[in-house]
Amino acid sequence: MQYVIHAYDHVNALDRRMAVRPAHLECVRALKAKGHFLVGGALLDPSGAMIGSMLLLDFDTQEQLDDYLKSDPYIVEGVWDTVDVKPFRKADV
Repeated sequence: MQYVIHAYDHVNALDRRMAVRPAHLECVRALKAKGHFLVGGALLDPSGAMIGSMLLLDFDTQEQLDDYLKSDPYIVEGVWDTVDVKPFRKADV
């Protein structure tokens, strides 16, 4: 099943985000190597500053999704304040 994740940073978390970013990107690269990462990137405010992240992930089981959510460095290190996860189905157009 595919999932869309919108994760919003804690206020004033930019320094923490930048410190943890290499570990987060390595985590996402590992997801991509296993075929779980489809697309993602930074959410931006109107001035272009990073305020969160969006990921589209594909997992076979809820357990795999839960394992990811317990291990992403942005979650573990407290960069993301709010994480919204929803099942996603691509429109065939």
